[in-house]
Amino acid sequence: MKKQQRYTALYERLSHDDELQGESNSISNQKQLLMDYANSHGLPSPRHFADDGISGTRFDRPAFLEMMKEIEEGNIGTVLVKDMSRLGRDYLIVGQIVEMFRQKDVRLIAVNDGTDTLLGDDDFLPFRNIMNEWYAKDTSKKIRSSFKAKGDAGKHVASSPPYGYIKDPADKNHWIVDEEAAEVVRKIFKLTLEGYGPFQICKKLEAENIEIPAVHQKKQGLGLYQSREIKYPYRWGSSTVASILTKKEYLGHTVNFKTRKHFKDKKSHYVAQKYWQIFENTQEPIIDEETFYNAQKCRQGIKRYPNGWGEPHPLDGKLICPDCGGKLYCHRNNNGKRIAMFTCGNYGKVPVGTLCSSPHRIKAEALIEIVRETLRFLKSTIEADSKEFIEQITQTEEDNRSEEVKKKQTRLNVCRKRVDELERLICKIYEDNALGKLPESRYETLIRQYSKEQESLNNEIDGIEELLSKAEEERRSGKKFVDLMSRYDNFDEITPFIVNEFIDRIEVHERARKGSVQTTQKVDIYFNFIGNYSLPEKELTEEEKAELARIEEKKDRIHRNYIRRKESGKYKAWAEKYEPIRRARYAEKKAQNPNPYEIPAEVYDQEHFSRVSVVLADSVKPGF
Repeated sequence: MKKQQRYTALYERLSHDDELQGESNSISNQKQLLMDYANSHGLPSPRHFADDGISGTRFDRPAFLEMMKEIEEGNIGTVLVKDMSRLGRDYLIVGQIVEMFRQKDVRLIAVNDGTDTLLGDDDFLPFRNIMNEWYAKDTSKKIRSSFKAKGDAGKHVASSPPYGYIKDPADKNHWIVDEEAAEVVRKIFKLTLEGYGPFQICKKLEAENIEIPAVHQKKQGLGLYQSREIKYPYRWGSSTVASILTKKEYLGHTVNFKTRKHFKDKKSHYVAQKYWQIFENTQEPIIDEETFYNAQKCRQGIKRYPNGWGEPHPLDGKLICPDCGGKLYCHRNNNGKRIAMFTCGNYGKVPVGTLCSSPHRIKAEALIEIVRETLRFLKSTIEADSKEFIEQITQTEEDNRSEEVKKKQTRLNVCRKRVDELERLICKIYEDNALGKLPESRYETLIRQYSKEQESLNNEIDGIEELLSKAEEERRSGKKFVDLMSRYDNFDEITPFIVNEFIDRIEVHERARKGSVQTTQKVDIYFNFIGNYSLPEKELTEEEKAELARIEEKKDRIHRNYIRRKESGKYKAWAEKYEPIRRARYAEKKAQNPNPYEIPAEVYDQEHFSRVSVVLADSVKPGF
């Protein structure tokens, strides 16, 4: 059977950079040049493969991939290009392609370079490939330099403005607010402050038939979806909402150099925020700073969706364990009453009690009452004399701020000095190893030790620098707190929005008597703008002090008896004896109502359940 004759591939490629060099590099010119060469040299069955507007540093070009597939199948015998740069501008990959052509017995001809593999190896071919890559790198460097100059001047370097803005028709370097989209942005921030997560916000926007940013920008001739079909115009993605919540452009700032890419890799990669350049107040803001930064706090590591344990609690994400620094999470106890309790998330991690020594358990209802009463007290204090309140906060801020900043600055200097010392040590042991003065095993141990310490210190330096840079942003202001308080008439209902507006964090300490029902528990509330505000302690009369001491002595005695019974094993024996009775009562109540989550608390035997369930804190008071 006669073998089918292989045809000739005429490959043309044009990038946007090549267009700047004139008509000689156009696709039509390349096609004419290659076709004339093929006809004049008797190359069989020429067929065009053309990639228009694609860089030579990429090798996922459609026509190029199609040609390579034909070569793999053995259908192409000759590849004809204008010059080697048409094939690609990465000398390593182009070298591999040329070697593959040789193995597949495919003839390669580069007309302008005088390369023809049929005539033998071209010794200058690798150097030409290197120069072609150098050209791409040099072009990339020039383009990056022009963008850098533009960005350093405070001009926008993004190809299109973010959702919520449009270019000013009178000045393309200035953005103006797109009110239709800006209203959606404000809605997203408002829902976040109300305690909704990105997924929940997506569902709300979709239910209201609000178009996704890609569709809205496509109608305006903006964005990357001009030529693409969008099948689901109302299907919002959680990543889209999360991205909107982090854009500082909505504060009215220009943010440049958030991404970076290599000239061989056209995909952009986000860089650390310390490398960004931010120019403030360059356009009209859509979101005020207070709302923006409160929204960031709302999204820090807390689940915000309903589950089998019940709806999200307003204080979710705000409670911190002062002992281990972990978060307290809301649970419902498992005795059928479903009472909301906050416990330290680190305490329960296996092995239990290693990351945190105690659960710091506290009733959610008690915490809400503390927050409510503290806010009411602050409101009454401000209404009585707001000027005195502002002066008090300002003075406290000045007293605490300078000392805190001084400590961080001192630690920063120590870290930097040690990093420099480590760098000198690393250079020294490298030289000693190279000269044979330091054994290889010892060198590897030291370099690993020094590198680990240096990395740790660099991370600490980044953290301190970030804290110092934010110090001015987070400067406490009694005036801002007074203005915030003026928006509210009462605090009868504590909503997630109120919590996020007023509270930065709440630190819950362990109970004074661990394991005791009757005890007190210290709770520190850190408010936005004013920090940890201490409620004044109530002055007691001698009679009240004596009565309080008597009550506390009784609590201590009861608690000591409880601990004694627990250590002797009597409590455990009683609990095991009572367990069948408890289970029978629970089964009876469950039969009356199959869903245990809906059984009213009052149908249970309060005395028995309080004795066998996990001990809870019945009384809590702020201990500032």
